[in-house]
Amino acid sequence: MAFARRLVGECSHMVLVARRREVLMELSDELRAANSALKVTVVDCDLASQRARERLVQTLEALPEGKTLLINNAGLGDYGDYASSSPKRNHQMLHVNVLAVAELTRALLPRMASQGGGIINIASLAADLFIPDFAIYAASKAFVASFSEAIRLEMRQAGVPVVAVCPGPVHTGFGDVARRQGCTNGYSSFKKWVYTSIPTVVNGALDALKRNKARYYPSRRIRLIGWLLRNTPLGVMRRVMGMRPRKVAPLKES
Repeated sequence: MAFARRLVGECSHMVLVARRREVLMELSDELRAANSALKVTVVDCDLASQRARERLVQTLEALPEGKTLLINNAGLGDYGDYASSSPKRNHQMLHVNVLAVAELTRALLPRMASQGGGIINIASLAADLFIPDFAIYAASKAFVASFSEAIRLEMRQAGVPVVAVCPGPVHTGFGDVARRQGCTNGYSSFKKWVYTSIPTVVNGALDALKRNKARYYPSRRIRLIGWLLRNTPLGVMRRVMGMRPRKVAPLKES
């Protein structure tokens, strides 16, 4: 939603994608009220569903010619150890965090190569780290970051920028959805210290795309942490993560 509101004055046609149609319709009305010339297409789509993604791809491929900006910012998480995880939830995370990014990018790359455009993929600071109690999410964001880097190089001659955005925690509803019933959400005082505001992520991501940056770490703190993670020897990182207190544990009954 934040990206849509930020770009409302810069687009002639916007495609909004989410699971809840009523939320999309409210946003569509808001955007058209702000820009009467804007055409808005609403697609209620569960990105965890292969059939739903196929229908979405058909919609995207039928768009009129023109410069296209793709923003892959949907994501699912799951706080808790992998051994007790839900296979269904794991399946959904991989489809949303990995397959949807790959498939939607593939659907729009050919038109971008000939007509221009760009891609913003929301990865995470977790892309630089393996995280106990957050195993699939961190691994999926490592895919997003690596995938973005490769596509960026492939599309360099076509002039299509691709940026992987790697924020730390952001104030959205992500944590509430990722939290398992009866467990904490994994938040800590450290996470609060590295929280990034939504406007910082959105404005910084769009600026990074314009400047053809490969990755964007919002805030100096996040950039520093990212640098440390990428430059810490793997053996040291294993020791550090092995001593890390488990932040996800069953809540005590009152």
